[in-house]
Amino acid sequence: MAITKPLVDIVNVVASATIDQELDLYKIQDKIPSVEYNPEQFPGAVFRLRNPKTATLLFSTGKMVCTGSKSEKMAKEAVKTVVKRLRKERIRIKKDAVVTIQNIVSSINLGGKIDLEKTARTLPRSMYEPEQFPGVIHRMVDPKTVILLFASGKLVCTGAKTEKDVFRSVNLLHNMLEEKDLMLY
Repeated sequence: MAITKPLVDIVNVVASATIDQELDLYKIQDKIPSVEYNPEQFPGAVFRLRNPKTATLLFSTGKMVCTGSKSEKMAKEAVKTVVKRLRKERIRIKKDAVVTIQNIVSSINLGGKIDLEKTARTLPRSMYEPEQFPGVIHRMVDPKTVILLFASGKLVCTGAKTEKDVFRSVNLLHNMLEEKDLMLY
């Protein structure tokens, strides 16, 4: 049996950022009409970019949250683009944004089926309650991630702070599944 390499697809990177100053969200909405700001519904303004395709939430505190990017680099680029656009519209931003990756979510295909019952009994820090959720929830310690395993051989990895951690988690888990004979090909 040939062991296939897992196909990893990063589907969302969530990054927080701060510019260490207050923002006037009404002024931003006036200058950039595509920015959505409805304080009665949500305290932040939504700044959508087409390229890279992301949404950045702006808060009056100067904090930002960028979602929708497909890589760490893209998330940082999106925040940089938002700050550049604010400056272009004469909104005074003193410092460049300090960006921190909060969460990377990825979808993985292992290329074979997984015996969920046996996996939940064999792998430490794993939980399987099929009447509540159709997959095994596995908590990895290092790197600190949570991986959802499905019988189809598909996984969802969340909680990673770097792309390197995603690949490390997936490879460690895949190796454990192979070693303990939990994969069905």
